[in-house]
Amino acid sequence: MIHFFRWTQEGQGMVEYALILALVALIVIVALIATGGQLINVYSNITATMCSYHVGC
Repeated sequence: MIHFFRWTQEGQGMVEYALILALVALIVIVALIATGGQLINVYSNITATMCSYHVGC
């Protein structure tokens, strides 16, 4: 009985970590979708500036 209780607690801990990881992944995905256009513009500006100085082009 005690062994089963300990196994249940360990399983519960792993499920909690998995839920936290899934929540963090969801937040990152939503943030990237929301700011995706802005990130592309920033990247384009950086590459254009580097090309104007003939660096990495």
